Amino acid sequence: MFIQSMISLCLIFSLNVTAQEATTPLNIIVFGAHPDDCDNKMGGTAALFAKMGHHVKFVSVTNGDAGHYAKGGGHLAKIRRSEAQESGKRLGIEYTVLDNHDGELFPTIDVRHQIIREIRNWNADVVLTHRPVDYHPDHRYTGVLVQDAAYLVIVPNVTPDTSALKKNPVFLYLEDHFQKPNEFKADIAVDISSVFETKMDGLDAHKSQFYEWLPWTEGKLDIVPKGEKERRAFLTKIWGRSISPKVRESLTKWYGPTQANAAKYAEAFEICEYGKQPTDEEIKQLFPMLNN
Repeated sequence: MFIQSMISLCLIFSLNVTAQEATTPLNIIVFGAHPDDCDNKMGGTAALFAKMGHHVKFVSVTNGDAGHYAKGGGHLAKIRRSEAQESGKRLGIEYTVLDNHDGELFPTIDVRHQIIREIRNWNADVVLTHRPVDYHPDHRYTGVLVQDAAYLVIVPNVTPDTSALKKNPVFLYLEDHFQKPNEFKADIAVDISSVFETKMDGLDAHKSQFYEWLPWTEGKLDIVPKGEKERRAFLTKIWGRSISPKVRESLTKWYGPTQANAAKYAEAFEICEYGKQPTDEEIKQLFPMLNN
């Protein structure tokens, strides 16, 4: 009788621990070079995490004070910080904009300390950023900075003003289309069809970018509609990208062929060779939407 009681207690304890682990919120942090970079690459997945009760933080490593054809400096930085905060509200996440100049980012020790502090203070389980393969130096160097932090976040004597993490997070890259020296590998793909409009809400908050600066850089400022409803349709048309065959293949791995074929929109991520190397089961724990 005693042995049976002990076994029952152990089973109850085990089930309680499992339930607690299953409901413990995950901490996800995403580093983009500029305000709007994280939203563009991760907005849908972030919205899914937030809906499931997990904690997501977007960090813009620069303040975006150069990204416009008519505005600049502190005035533009203030606009872009306000847009980022509005996007964060719409996505249900936290948004931080660091005060480094747009177009002048370099992987210095000082900025590395900033990155390490952000990861540690968020107690991150997963860290995402650009691959250091990109047309924009700010994107490349953001990737390098996060790579450089990947091991150091667990080293107590580095950036000692914040407590070192007890475990190394999983580091992932955001999707891009660059081919050399290596193309992006869609190790993880998330079906964001159910939250695509929420993602568009986030992009819409960055009005100085998606309705002004980015169209201007392509000589298409004159085709941006004036009305709010028309602008939203324009945004969806431009940024509602189709799913590539390789991302569709990854969706099939994680969701099965039925849902993969039905998915209209997706976001994909590549596992960085630095940091913790997750198994497929660990990926499912870190991306619980893959189990639905």
